This record gives sequence, C-alpha cells and structure tokens, in this order.
Amino acid sequence: MDLTGKTALVTGAAGGIGLATTRMLRGAGAAVAVADLDTTGLEADAWLSGNLTDVGYANGLPQRAAEALGGLDILVNNAGIMRRGAVTESTDADFDISVAVNMQAPFRLCRAAVPIMAEAGGGAIVNIASCWGVRPGPDHALYCMTKAAIASLTQCMGRDHAHQGIRVNAVCPNEVDTPMLRTGFERRGFDPDTAIAELGETVPLGRVATPDEIAEVVLFLASDHARYLCGSLVEANGGKPVG
Repeated sequence: MDLTGKTALVTGAAGGIGLATTRMLRGAGAAVAVADLDTTGLEADAWLSGNLTDVGYANGLPQRAAEALGGLDILVNNAGIMRRGAVTESTDADFDISVAVNMQAPFRLCRAAVPIMAEAGGGAIVNIASCWGVRPGPDHALYCMTKAAIASLTQCMGRDHAHQGIRVNAVCPNEVDTPMLRTGFERRGFDPDTAIAELGETVPLGRVATPDEIAEVVLFLASDHARYLCGSLVEANGGKPVG
C-alpha cells in the first residue's frame, strides 16, 4: 500500500497496536505524528506528548499534527484503557477515566480533524473499537459501554461526512497480545505468557492476535484500497465470538 505524501496522526502510539500502526504507516510512505503520554524514543516525524484527558490538548491535537506535518490525511484513534468488572464493581474513578480516554478523546479528535480534512478534500479516520463493543461480554461493563459508543460514533460519522470525502471506519479486535492485556493478567496474579497461551486455545485460529495483525487492518482502512468502505465496523477476532 502506497501512502507516499500522506500525513497521519496516531494516538496511543507507545502501545502495542499504536507502535505497529506507526511503523506500518511510515513504511508505506506516510509522515506520522505520534501522540501518547510519553513519545520519547518513538520513531516518527512529529512527537506530540500529552494527556488525552486534558480537553485543550485533545481539542488541539489534530491542528498541531497538521501544522507539524503540513496537513492531516489520516487520524487513527488508537488510545484506550480497560477497566474490568460489572457495574456494581466499578468506581466513579473507573467510570471517569474510561469515558475520558475511550469516548471523549476520540470524539474531540474526530470533531477537530473533520474540518481540516474537509478543507483538503477528504481523509480517513480509523477508530479502534472492539468486538466487545459490538457484542458485549461479561465483567467488562465500562469497556464494553465505551467501545460501543465508538462503534456507534464511527457509523454516524461515516454517514455524516462521506459527502466531504472523509471515510470513517473502525477496527474491532478481540484479544490482542499487547502490554495492556499482559498488564491486566499481571494485576490479577497470572503469568502473562501462560495466560495468553491459554487464551489462544479459545480462539478458532488457535492464537491471540498480534499487534501487527490489527495494524494491517488499520493500514488497509486508511488506504485507497478501502476507498468504498465508510462507516464500517471491521471485526478482527480470529473467529472467536465474544463471551
């Protein structure tokens, strides 16, 4: 896929899927601005460290990326967090941070990116939702709720902004072998390698996805190969149903 001359902003760029997505976008020829709490050491063309729960930072991030790169053709809303548990086990702090990172930040970035892309004649927004937001599973109430919101936002924006040449789609992974997944296992007292291997046995394809396998779907949706996809929720689940 040739993205020579294209510019992109990737949030959550220091994480597993974010790192892989940044690498692949740059490998395809795009100039990439990376955003995360700490972007030190990341291979990119512009570094925009900050906290997405900061409203001013989130609102201004697309414009900062456009200024740094000379435009903004692609936005990848990858940053996200996971809080486990039923509603009755979730605190106000769990709710606030889940909504802030998983819902409000992507909303603000999309809202700010659309005028930039529209003025340039179009663009592509790729949101990272989840299979768990399309078909909710057990004991992840806040995660499922916020990812369902992103799935719905994607479908609404796909319809509302298609006439501006802006394609909005989402990747909906199931489990992916990322630092977030491994940290979750560690917090519960499990060995991450053993837990991920056992989890892979529940997947029809026989293993949990790698970050590269999700990033490849992102790359496809960001490219002209997906030029007729708009408002789509693309599941990358290895054949495994939720729950």
